[in-house]
Amino acid sequence: MRTTLTLDPDVAAQLEQRRRSRDRTLKEEVNHLLRLGLLHADDGAAPAAEFRTRSASVGALLLGSVDDVATALDLAEGDGAR
Repeated sequence: MRTTLTLDPDVAAQLEQRRRSRDRTLKEEVNHLLRLGLLHADDGAAPAAEFRTRSASVGALLLGSVDDVATALDLAEGDGAR
């Protein structure tokens, strides 16, 4: 199918950069990106890489229990805070 498509300047620049770095024609790159976009169009969001947070040991809790926030704040701020 042949069509005319008007691209925003920022999109055209990114497309040209991608096209050159992958040594593809404009037609090949546009079709590749449209296929990816159409594949994920129903997802509601662009596909994202899985994100994981690394855990780190910070040692033993120095306060005992922090279930009582007021007591934990008193210990952290010292006796003369109130």
